[in-house]
Amino acid sequence: MIAVRLLRLAAVGTASVGGLSGLAYGLLNGQSRHARRVIGLSTEDPLCADGTYFPAGRPFAEPVEAPLDFAVLGDSSAAGLGVETATELPGVRLATGLAEELERPVRLRTHAIVGSTSRSLAPQTDVVLHEPPRLALVLIGANDVTSRLPVRSSVHLLEEAVRAMTEAGTAVVVGTCPDLGAIRPIPQPLRSLAGRYSLVLAREQRRAVERAGGHAVPLADLLSPEFLTRPVELFGPDRFHPSAAGYEMATDTLLPKLCDAIGAWEGAPVPTPPRRSAAVEARRPTRRFVARLNLRWGRRTES
Repeated sequence: MIAVRLLRLAAVGTASVGGLSGLAYGLLNGQSRHARRVIGLSTEDPLCADGTYFPAGRPFAEPVEAPLDFAVLGDSSAAGLGVETATELPGVRLATGLAEELERPVRLRTHAIVGSTSRSLAPQTDVVLHEPPRLALVLIGANDVTSRLPVRSSVHLLEEAVRAMTEAGTAVVVGTCPDLGAIRPIPQPLRSLAGRYSLVLAREQRRAVERAGGHAVPLADLLSPEFLTRPVELFGPDRFHPSAAGYEMATDTLLPKLCDAIGAWEGAPVPTPPRRSAAVEARRPTRRFVARLNLRWGRRTES
């Protein structure tokens, strides 16, 4: 599946830059096949540990207020594909963290499906809205890039899902598309092409989420510098999905915003996420080009 999607991305990318030569087209196709061989195809379903999570040290039999319902929607990153134990699942980490922060039980329901694109959000949302939760997290976007779902269609589908949930009284937090340019098994120049699409999608997702009344967390801007510099630690064995440490870093980033979305964050003020981090900005082709010119000009003036 990944091979076909990367191949499609290569074909569209080739056309989008003005019709490269047959040699360049063959290069991108070859890179798609190489990435597919390296990444492989998961044959295992992600773990599932839905249920009610309590604050640490509170006996289950002790009378407590009703659990806060927390739903997780999206793709394999939301489902936690690749972790080895249930406690490492992003949904479980967040449910446990929410229970500690709120000092009340949290009931986790995971609706995320491996391989989902934004087209899959409508059916997931329909299931969620049978019993609207107080809080929902959506992680989606990587498969939209590799399947070449048009950005306009992708963000429209996301906006509709977020609006439907917010109008039902659910506070919605969306972790926007990760930076596919950080995935080393995708060789260059295909990796740069995938990275560029993913950053464009993430930017438009953020705007759509905010229009619909949700809360966006730009994961690419906040996390890609770490994933770029610590790939062995933060990516799992397939070098495509996060490791347990990678999921932990993502959930640590998401938890304050989830609490803040329901007015329950009592820590330091949740900082406004950057529109684009300095590390991601530095990777833009125009910025690198200007940096090279400045370096060359500086050497000339010194001589």
